[in-house]
Amino acid sequence: MKNRTFLKVSRRNIVVIVLLLFCAVKVVAQDTVVDVTTVNAAVESNGVSLDTVWMLLAAILVFFMQPGFALVEAGFTRTKNTANILMKNFLDFMMGSLLFFFVGFGIMFGSEGAGFMGMPNLGNLDFFDNGLPVEGFLIFQTVFCATAATIVSGAMAERTKFHMYLVYTVLISVVIYPISGHWTWGGGFLMASEGWLENLTGSTFHDFAGSTIVHSVGGWVALIGAAVLGPRIGKYGKDGKSKAIPGHNLTIAALGVFILWFGWFGFNPGSQLAASGEDNRVAISHVFLTTNLAAAAGGLFSLVTAWLKYSKPSLSLTLNGVLAGLVGITAGCDAVSPWGAILIGAICGIVMVFSVEFIDKVLKIDDPVGASSVHGTCGFVGTLLTGLLATDGGLFYGGGASLFLAQLIGALIVGVWAAGAGYAIFKGLDVILGIRVSKRVEEEGLDIYEHGETAYNT
Repeated sequence: MKNRTFLKVSRRNIVVIVLLLFCAVKVVAQDTVVDVTTVNAAVESNGVSLDTVWMLLAAILVFFMQPGFALVEAGFTRTKNTANILMKNFLDFMMGSLLFFFVGFGIMFGSEGAGFMGMPNLGNLDFFDNGLPVEGFLIFQTVFCATAATIVSGAMAERTKFHMYLVYTVLISVVIYPISGHWTWGGGFLMASEGWLENLTGSTFHDFAGSTIVHSVGGWVALIGAAVLGPRIGKYGKDGKSKAIPGHNLTIAALGVFILWFGWFGFNPGSQLAASGEDNRVAISHVFLTTNLAAAAGGLFSLVTAWLKYSKPSLSLTLNGVLAGLVGITAGCDAVSPWGAILIGAICGIVMVFSVEFIDKVLKIDDPVGASSVHGTCGFVGTLLTGLLATDGGLFYGGGASLFLAQLIGALIVGVWAAGAGYAIFKGLDVILGIRVSKRVEEEGLDIYEHGETAYNT
């Protein structure tokens, strides 16, 4: 009897234990599902956070390009105008930050790319959503806008009225840059899938970080501004020959170029706008490499070209050669191979030397820092070379002429817009109010007359 009772109890216990195990497994399975969902949400959240931090870090690097531009421009010009140059670089960023927030951002990214331009946002950011914090994306785009604006100050250095330059800064921040940016990065007809340009050529315009959108825009406006102003006193003799007007400090100009080179690692890789995931990690690493190789090649080949042409290895041309390589690679830094980046940098470094001479001696346009050659010419050339050397779709890689034609048409349209708008602005201001300082102010220096102080107390 005892054994039978024991067997009955044991069977009952076994059934209970099995039921308990079944319930426990079910609960654990449910918890596991919840945990997996939670983990996936956490991973996605961390990815967005990483992308945001990378974008803001890149924005910091691009912001640091502002002092780089200031030092380059100040070093390439004369002591008596240094405070004026520095003030203009501060002005570009201060005015650009406020105006792009209030108006330019909406013009560039509003209307989902439709139409000639978006609508002024008047400080309202609710209209825009690209998956990242809109305020972070705004500040990233703001530093790009400021870069386009500050390119012009060097070309117009040493003879522009300060308050007239203030008007120009307003107009490039709310009109020139945002409208061409709307056509491209804003989703407009140059980059839109099945847009006008793709229907015409079979390809969309490719400008990853702004060879055309930022640098050529600034470069073409700089060229027009310098032409409308006229050359500095003493730049051309009675026989029409160009005379060198050396800058006062190549040391700070060289430091400025090193800072710009450093900042460009935010300008180009940061344009990926994301760092999480294998694809983004690979893309950022590739862009870092192509950017650096192009800069090095641009500097080296401009050095060699200047050495052969002028029998001296010119530091100033080498400095601009580094910048030429950086500007040239900016359009296709994501699309070309490392060898393609070296070729783009080398070509831009060589082209820059001849462009500086052509603009100075043939066109008789006085550009004290070579901004129109470095940013305008090399931005255009780099954009075209992307159509030849892109590993996916480039003409030299079996992709046919589709991408090259899109690059050519897109660069021409943006260039005509920037030059035309720049001419209307500067010529209009010159006719109505005059944009050039008097002869006495130019000869004695803008620092004292325009600002009441000098950068150097000697």
